[in-house]
Amino acid sequence: MDFTENIYAFSAPDRIGVVLPKIDVPLSEFPEQEYLRENLDLPEVSEIDVCRHFTALSKLNFSVDTNFYPLGSCTMKYNPKVNEAATQLSGFNNLHPLAHENDTTGALEMMAKLAEMLKSVGGFSHITLQPAAGAAGEFVGVLMMREYMEKRGEEKRKVLLIPDTAHGTNPASASMCGLATMEVASDERGNVDLDDLRAKVTECGDTLLGLMLTNPNTLGLYEENLQCVTDIIHAAGGLVYGDGANFNALLGVSKPGLMGFDVMHYNLHKTFATPHGGGGPGAGAILVNDTLKDFLPSPIVVRDESGKAIFATPSKSIGQTKLFYGNFGVMLRAYVYMRILGEEGLSEIGKNAVLNANYLQTLLKKWYNIPYGNRCCMHEFVATGDVAEGVHTLDIAKAMIDEGVHPPTIYFPLIVKEAMMIEPTETESLKTLDEFVAVLENIAKMAHEDSDALHVAPKTTAVSRPDEVKAARDMILTFKRERDEEIKS
Repeated sequence: MDFTENIYAFSAPDRIGVVLPKIDVPLSEFPEQEYLRENLDLPEVSEIDVCRHFTALSKLNFSVDTNFYPLGSCTMKYNPKVNEAATQLSGFNNLHPLAHENDTTGALEMMAKLAEMLKSVGGFSHITLQPAAGAAGEFVGVLMMREYMEKRGEEKRKVLLIPDTAHGTNPASASMCGLATMEVASDERGNVDLDDLRAKVTECGDTLLGLMLTNPNTLGLYEENLQCVTDIIHAAGGLVYGDGANFNALLGVSKPGLMGFDVMHYNLHKTFATPHGGGGPGAGAILVNDTLKDFLPSPIVVRDESGKAIFATPSKSIGQTKLFYGNFGVMLRAYVYMRILGEEGLSEIGKNAVLNANYLQTLLKKWYNIPYGNRCCMHEFVATGDVAEGVHTLDIAKAMIDEGVHPPTIYFPLIVKEAMMIEPTETESLKTLDEFVAVLENIAKMAHEDSDALHVAPKTTAVSRPDEVKAARDMILTFKRERDEEIKS
């Protein structure tokens, strides 16, 4: 029996799935008749059928706890379960967000210690834990940059330069802040093209607000001319924003705050091991240097003269940007993660993430084109899926699903045709990496010998190749029984 079918398939009159306890409170009057329905058309199923149905559905989910998840730029690393255990401690789990500061000393102390650790590994002096996601962190950081210029009487500075290897959220964040963007090209080695950068800075003139730079970039490459890039922007009176989504490659090895970045966000849910996907949860802590410290959103956690952790409001704060003080559970997981690993353990994360990625890049060169494979990559690398005539990256990705591997990020970054962005993270073993290489080798052979088989993959999933554009634009957010057959087809 297929228990992934619609639950109505197991419905039969008078089947009971749960026995409710006897009512121990006074009965209430029924609402007015107009609110009552003759028949709710609810399934009548037994408890065992319900249990098997939802257990079977859960097995359709793909997660890092079940299989390899090399989703480029997302850092889908394994998340230690001790992090989850900490979030269930009653002192944290049962703490109301509106509790008085006198009753939240433990939570504030944890946030203060986490802030100190995050500042240390990033090389910055100030921080807010408030933003609820990486993109939210970008938005807050860019708002501070804009506010800083306006307070200086330089309201004309409304243009942000963004490299063509940037995350898509970068131009979106700039637009949401009412700014214009200008794209900067990459050179033949995957770095920011310095000549194009200088030309764009000259073109902007006194309208330049700054540059948003991801380092390592989405090609998985470290910016070789980083100091020159930040010097060019600063010399023109601009600020440099660091997209820290790829910080896992630098963790414990390199500090962006010492390289000329004025502001940067972390993805705590990526680099510091909170399960993520499906839109949350997340946290986009923002770090700044002395230039922007007074513009941080309020409140921030600081220490008073006695060393006690308290809330404070920066003198030129852009205001509160998240309900309460951010996603507390994500902060707590990051705190536990960092405390357990310590400085030495955090350094090993960055080194092993880079090692794993370079191991895969080296082995896969035999079967796949790697446009920037002449360089040592960082935590990820970009290959292409056009391994044979008539075969595309989408075919390669779909075939991976049949082999129990989550596809990497595909068709991004846009500057690489038929791109596959692969990130193994540091948590995967040599055995897993070798198995992944074997899978991609087999798929490459299939592309030459039986490409038609790739065009109909995957064959092991409930749905093979949905219309993904239609699915994104015409989302079904509520269950409708009459659409069940349409969904199956």
